[in-house]
Amino acid sequence: MQSSAYISLAIYFIAMFSIGIYSYSATRGDVTGFMLGGRNLNPAVTALSAGASDMSGWMLLGLPGAMYISGLSSAWIALGLTLGAYLNYLLVAPRLRVFTELLDDAVTIPEYFERRFDDRGHLIRILSSVVIIIFFAIYTTSGVVAGGKLFESSFGLNYELGLFITAGVVVAYSTFGGFLAVSTTDFVQACIMFLALILVPIVTINQIGSVAQTEHYLMELSPAMLTLGGGSLLGILSAASWGLGYFGQPHIIVRFMAIRSVREIKIARRIGMSWMIISLTGAIAVGLVGAAYIKSIGGNLSDPETIFIFLSNTLFDPLVSGFLLAAILAAIMSTISSQLLVTSCSLTEDIYHTFLRKKASDTELVLVGRFSIVAVALLAIFLAHDRDSSILSLVSNAWAGFGAAFGPVVLLSLFWARMTRQGALAGIVVGASAVLFWIYGDFTINNQTPSDYIYEIVPGFFAGAIAIFIVSLLTKSQQDTTSAFHDMKNEMAHRLS
Repeated sequence: MQSSAYISLAIYFIAMFSIGIYSYSATRGDVTGFMLGGRNLNPAVTALSAGASDMSGWMLLGLPGAMYISGLSSAWIALGLTLGAYLNYLLVAPRLRVFTELLDDAVTIPEYFERRFDDRGHLIRILSSVVIIIFFAIYTTSGVVAGGKLFESSFGLNYELGLFITAGVVVAYSTFGGFLAVSTTDFVQACIMFLALILVPIVTINQIGSVAQTEHYLMELSPAMLTLGGGSLLGILSAASWGLGYFGQPHIIVRFMAIRSVREIKIARRIGMSWMIISLTGAIAVGLVGAAYIKSIGGNLSDPETIFIFLSNTLFDPLVSGFLLAAILAAIMSTISSQLLVTSCSLTEDIYHTFLRKKASDTELVLVGRFSIVAVALLAIFLAHDRDSSILSLVSNAWAGFGAAFGPVVLLSLFWARMTRQGALAGIVVGASAVLFWIYGDFTINNQTPSDYIYEIVPGFFAGAIAIFIVSLLTKSQQDTTSAFHDMKNEMAHRLS
């Protein structure tokens, strides 16, 4: 079996490398090309690369694992994410595309914040960069952990070796091709994930016997497995609140900055939401039918997050199994590559170029960006050495950190002319601090840890938003930034008309 699966993975790796090499010619010495693909992504690539970079290994490992354990009550996460993604396309995408271009072609989120609020002291830029580096170190680690688990459980390889293989392949094509390679490979990876999440549930149900038989085994496990309303109202709201995180995820909203035309965002939204709804439904189904299948054979699965891997190895021909395992790698690598690139861009543009080498050439900056990708990947490998790390837990912490630190700032900076530089700073600091306090604070609520009581993004997001409003109203708004805001708003209306 392993030899056939290795053939499928080898074909997948060669395809990813080929895309990286092809993209290299377009990004060799151009900063905007390396970091944003020259703002020339078509709607399909924009949508599917955003979806693939968003979902990561948690959609094929973490979410099915949660469904395997607790049933449909975990589906509230998927519902919240779907609503959040739709609002992200509707509210953030068009304005961010126009605003960042008009603000002297800002290519990173920290650079956008700095120019939006005319922060000549660079404080908001360096603070945003620190937040990106800290939380992406955690986020990237979750992907590397998923890769290590995949190679360990499917191929019997050493977990640590799996970490290096996963990160090594991503670093290779990301370093060569930059944003264009990352986005194009994400598009291909999204297609692979889509097919896999349709195929696995259908074949598993057929193996069990029927939909009715699948429901029977789930009811034997627990009636709550098929109850969407399982759990408390607070628990449901906590799961659905994952959708709040979309507005502040740099690796997702950077796609909106790169689409070739603001008019094409509507097309991208339709493609992206269709892909997301079908893929999340498939991931939910994998967890449920996987639990039913394990029950039907009287088996036991030690790690619920490997249910997709187990079904792929058990029910499919080795060559098809290799394709399905490649789907997991696609999910993992698409997110890692996006996160590595965003972190690299921040290290290059927001720290190296801004503070260390203001007169650096484009060629030098691209070179620094490539070295930064390697450095961040090595850090992620180091942090991933604890193989007991929960993928969903790592993702949830980083997701909440970005959502609370950047989400309110991004939203209000695009819609509220009165927002000030001091308000933006307060929002980032308060939002990020609230999340960290909620995760690591030494206290309980009703004998539960704060994060078990309610997802940390809720207090973090609303604390950040309140801080922005209060501090902005207490500080003086600069006339220049207010006028620029209205000019950008008018330009966006003109482009959409």
